[in-house]
Amino acid sequence: MASEIFIRKQALRQELRTRYKLLPATDRANASSLLCSRIKELEFWHKAQSVLFYVPLPDEPDIRSLMAEVLNAGKVITLPRFMKEEGQYAAARIGDYDKDVKPGKFDIIEPRTRCALYPLNQLDLVLVPGVAFDVNGYRLGRGKGFYDRLLAQVKGVKCGIAFDWQVAPQIPAEPHDVRLNCVLTPTRWLEIATTAQR
Repeated sequence: MASEIFIRKQALRQELRTRYKLLPATDRANASSLLCSRIKELEFWHKAQSVLFYVPLPDEPDIRSLMAEVLNAGKVITLPRFMKEEGQYAAARIGDYDKDVKPGKFDIIEPRTRCALYPLNQLDLVLVPGVAFDVNGYRLGRGKGFYDRLLAQVKGVKCGIAFDWQVAPQIPAEPHDVRLNCVLTPTRWLEIATTAQR
């Protein structure tokens, strides 16, 4: 029998999928652009020397325009790559987005096998996608637990990246759910943990 928390999470996922379908693509593109502008105003963005990005799914903010800026600054860019043997994601460094990525597990774009792995515990910043986030720093993923296992190894700042409609008052949390340091939307900045690196 499914747990109450599982049922609540599934209901929230369904609600947000419905909400996403009602939003025009132009609205999502404009919100993504605004979010990319806002992150550049934050101190931890400028301090970070190594960043784990994500390649967005259709219902996630598109932050890929930030990658060129980070590369031009001589910083380290990584993306999640699924490690079949371990059954989990790791961070792999890329130098050229167009040449270094391919479709991977779940058809999500990820670094090619030639891209070297980068230690998760050495990342300064992780930009975290999700289905929803709450004001307490909890994240609702897609139900597989892959990102929680990845985030559990990260010592740097873990920042949720969301559209405004993806922020909920409260998300049901389980013991394995990793709490984020902050959440950024096109119009909101939620600093959660006082230990967030600056």
